[in-house]
Amino acid sequence: MSNRVVEQQKKIDREEWILDAVIALLSQHGISGVSMRAVAREAGVALGLVNYYYADKVTLVGAALRRIEEHDVTMVEPDPASSPEDNLRSALHRVADPEFLTTEYLSLRLQLWALAKAHPEYEEINAAAQKRYRAALAALIRSARPDLNGEEAAVRATDVDIIQNGMWLTVLLGLDQDAVRRSVALCERTAFQ
Repeated sequence: MSNRVVEQQKKIDREEWILDAVIALLSQHGISGVSMRAVAREAGVALGLVNYYYADKVTLVGAALRRIEEHDVTMVEPDPASSPEDNLRSALHRVADPEFLTTEYLSLRLQLWALAKAHPEYEEINAAAQKRYRAALAALIRSARPDLNGEEAAVRATDVDIIQNGMWLTVLLGLDQDAVRRSVALCERTAFQ
């Protein structure tokens, strides 16, 4: 491996550490717990390195939000080896995976929803992320139900997204696993009906 490739990988790793730190701090303390200094401390890097990659707190948090958006979109990416129906079912069940039903993850989701009201750039990122997620989900629905037109698939995707967000929100209140399963089943009925 060349020195240039090694250096590029180190840069990617450091940026990942920084964004991981932002996400952890958002989850634990909300936007008020995110500062350049706190991120550097959490990431285990020099403050100057955080400042090198990100001009200010807004661009730093914005980069973390975009990273979460990319993760959310992967939740609805189809597997070319699976049938359209299986791809849709998989996406609908994925939001109830144990990794997403932790207090830390759900706290992060609450912080992300609140951030949309904290700064116009965050609101823009959040709106774009939601639009991409719903469009990908609508494409899965349309693929599994080719008899639906694009508008109806989009309406169903919106309904499913709202149910999923409601499930995540209420899990924090101690919702039991039977309720989670009923929420996923409701998403399936909404998507497939």
